[in-house]
Amino acid sequence: MSNEIWSYTPTAGHGPDADLAGYKVEAADGHIGKVDKHSNEVANQYIVVDTGPWIFGKKVLLPASTVTAIDHENRKILVSRTKEQIKDAPEFDEEKHLGDPAYRDQIGGYYGGLGPGH
Repeated sequence: MSNEIWSYTPTAGHGPDADLAGYKVEAADGHIGKVDKHSNEVANQYIVVDTGPWIFGKKVLLPASTVTAIDHENRKILVSRTKEQIKDAPEFDEEKHLGDPAYRDQIGGYYGGLGPGH
């Protein structure tokens, strides 16, 4: 499986030392939550979004390639998926899934299968 899904696109505006914690996250069709955690590890970059009441207080993991733009001035991140696509993603359990290669492959397959802009 390609690692491209786990890397920010060059046009997203991500710097290697960026601290994205607390940034608001906007899906293609509206606000989904705030960044709880993120990884800047090469070929394993992602954001974990705390969705608050939107999906009953759950967190979701989004591969870095879903990020289309980072607005540092307004502390906002835009992602290329809809709320429904994010809601339908494989469930994320921080205790079980962070660092789990099988979950990483499952998420990569889900978001990779949607293709850019789908």
